[in-house]
Amino acid sequence: MRLTLITLLVIAGCQPSGEAPQVSDASILPAPEHNTLTAAEQTAGWQLLFDGASTVGWRGYNRDAFPQEGWRVADGHLIVFASDGSEEGLGGDIVSDAEFTDFELTFEFRITPEGNSGVFYRVVEHEGEALWMVAPEFQVLDDTAYIDMGTMDMNKHLTGDNYDLHSSVVTATNPLGERNLGRILVDGSHVEHWLNGQMTVEYELGSPEWQALVDQSKFAPHPNYGVAARGRIGIQDHGRETRFRNIKIRPF
Repeated sequence: MRLTLITLLVIAGCQPSGEAPQVSDASILPAPEHNTLTAAEQTAGWQLLFDGASTVGWRGYNRDAFPQEGWRVADGHLIVFASDGSEEGLGGDIVSDAEFTDFELTFEFRITPEGNSGVFYRVVEHEGEALWMVAPEFQVLDDTAYIDMGTMDMNKHLTGDNYDLHSSVVTATNPLGERNLGRILVDGSHVEHWLNGQMTVEYELGSPEWQALVDQSKFAPHPNYGVAARGRIGIQDHGRETRFRNIKIRPF
């Protein structure tokens, strides 16, 4: 007993008076705030495209103002709401005010049952042409629901795909209701799609392979598709609820 007491006293004497023991478990550290930039991100040149509280920096595609229907900012999310099921939705597609050439874009999204949307890049608006007719798309979808419907071939139409052109090389989508992290890298003609830390698609804009795929796709009748070297970021209103947050971009 005497040895035990002495040992305890020695151990206690080694603790700095009035200080708690050091803990290295990172899980107790406060989580970073959403829709904000860390000091390191700011230093690296990242920019916020969504502040979590307003639609500043966005407007309707081929429109001067942000749609008054179909979209809402709530709980730190940019939300496109479900409509009557029409593909155009209530509000229509939106685009960023700012234009970008080469960049890294990241965004979180959460899909509802039968959710359907997409993130577009290098968007240049043309009167009389829909968003999907002019720019490549990172598909956002409730994959399982649309596969189960069996109404169309879902090859090249699933989350992380380059819509209608390139199919994902891995399956990286989180279960329905969970958040996913999308990432798009555009460097000159080189494009990569990433989903939850895994690269799903890689291609070269304007390459013979890309052109051959375009010629066999729904984009063949649209000469403005994918040819812009600079443009806006776009988000699709496909009439199904999808939530976005932490939309950040790092121009090169």
